[in-house]
Amino acid sequence: MEAYDHEVLDVAAINIVETAKRTGAKVSGPVPLPTRIERYTVNRSPHVDKKSREQFEIRTHKRLIDILEPTPQTVDALMKLDLPAGVEVEIKALGK
Repeated sequence: MEAYDHEVLDVAAINIVETAKRTGAKVSGPVPLPTRIERYTVNRSPHVDKKSREQFEIRTHKRLIDILEPTPQTVDALMKLDLPAGVEVEIKALGK
């Protein structure tokens, strides 16, 4: 899971963990992964104050949740789950 706001990401992670546990699946996580910080430096003015610069940054927060032994009810409940705006969820199925 990824989001720019860590509070919204934590709320979404709690919802996913509660839904998975309620349907009988084993859950490991959420595990916080390192935050990716992208910094940008921009000139304030291209003419007079050439050396004056402004800095911006974007922080991307990530969480990892492992759902072990999911039941069919777990998959259905997670598909119907309504997550907050701004949270991106990537699902990877690991085969045995």
